[in-house]
Amino acid sequence: MDRLLTVEQAAEQLGTGVRFPRRLIEERRITYVKVGRHVRIPESVLDAYVLANTVQPRRAQLLRRVA
Repeated sequence: MDRLLTVEQAAEQLGTGVRFPRRLIEERRITYVKVGRHVRIPESVLDAYVLANTVQPRRAQLLRRVA
């Protein structure tokens, strides 16, 4: 079972304010769990979100900057 994070904990893990994960929830861009009236975000969902939105550098630009 995944650890369920509060919105505040999710924001801290992402390094953002609480408005960002709240917006992700409102726009249904991430999966969340309702526990009564509380919203919780599975830790693996945040990891998947970060992985899916990670941008890799282009090899040519990387080499050009080094040279």
